[in-house]
Amino acid sequence: MKNRFIQILVLSAGLYSCHQKNHTAENIGKPKQSVLVSQVSAYADKATKERYASAINSFFEKNFGSRGFNGAYLVAKDGAIIAEEYNGYRDPVLKTSALGEHDAFHLASVSKTFTGMAILKLWQDGKLNLDDDLSVFFDKFPYPGTTVKMLLSHRSGLPNYTNFLEAYKWDKKKYVTNLDVLAALYSYHPPLQFSTGKRFTYCNTNYALLALIIEKVTGQSYHTYMEETFFKPLNMTDTYIFSQADFERSMPSFEWNNRKYGLEFMDLVYGDKNVYSTVRDLLKWDQAMYNGKLFSEQTLQAAFSGYSYEKAGQRNYGLGWRLTEVDNGKKIVYHNGWWHGNNTVFIRMPEEKATIIVLGNKYNRNIYHAKQLCDLFGDYKQSHNLFQESESENTMATGGSQ
Repeated sequence: MKNRFIQILVLSAGLYSCHQKNHTAENIGKPKQSVLVSQVSAYADKATKERYASAINSFFEKNFGSRGFNGAYLVAKDGAIIAEEYNGYRDPVLKTSALGEHDAFHLASVSKTFTGMAILKLWQDGKLNLDDDLSVFFDKFPYPGTTVKMLLSHRSGLPNYTNFLEAYKWDKKKYVTNLDVLAALYSYHPPLQFSTGKRFTYCNTNYALLALIIEKVTGQSYHTYMEETFFKPLNMTDTYIFSQADFERSMPSFEWNNRKYGLEFMDLVYGDKNVYSTVRDLLKWDQAMYNGKLFSEQTLQAAFSGYSYEKAGQRNYGLGWRLTEVDNGKKIVYHNGWWHGNNTVFIRMPEEKATIIVLGNKYNRNIYHAKQLCDLFGDYKQSHNLFQESESENTMATGGSQ
């Protein structure tokens, strides 16, 4: 087929090792001028190759060249990596270990794509119904009429634990668990943000509860289910679910001014966040949604359809995925993340089978501009419309999870 990419030539281990050793303090905040661009098939002419290389180089130099980017990015087409770079250090203050392909970043709310697809897998396998009331899983759930689908699509109206726990004077010396979030809904019974099912409002409580539903239905921990259902079968060897025991080995995160985050009281809640992964493992996750082995076409259609049309505009939310529905009929399937100093972007263009992934552990809002690169692959009308969704819309007051 025309304009198809062949598989990227694999760099030798020695070559990669040399590449990593060449990272020095001078590289921090300034990605290399030469981005790795793969060979293109014989059907792609020289002009096409040069267009990809020039556009990707220009984008990352403009947005990250002198703006303190500490992280990794990967751009792929048809499963082949066409651009990949690791810039900076695991700890940008100490600068003792240069970032490489096996360094896993906190995905923040990109984690929701895993939780959402895990629920849909259970639905696909006949283990639950999306219209099940939460009382099916949690006895006498205090907000009747709330369904699984409402959690997935952020239409539940439930109060956000990242806000109400502090409002009800949670002891910050005690780490919050998912069960604590559930128990607090019973004991505090904070008011709904709006009538259940009426509209969309992004809420991390939804996905903390979905993780508990996964555990209830499977009889396994969320960590075990994700490992056995997704990470191992997809050979995502550098991906894991964070727990307190992982604190010392996990990638630390930093504010833009290099202030380092410690372990804070809401950091152990999972489902809405706490998947750690790499750009290459996320590409494997991306590709798993094409081959039909894990998910049926019906499941993917449910995941990538919009459910909130109360307001006019391009932005919508599916079941675990953000959507940009362009006027010309094209659709971007993606998710952003922000938790503490971690910024993440995971963008999929199913029509072109193109993928853009940017992960950082030092706060840098320019990471969210990655959506502009979509126009490299199709007419998504993003390059003239800077991706500047307001932080108040996408994040919580606590520096929360997008």
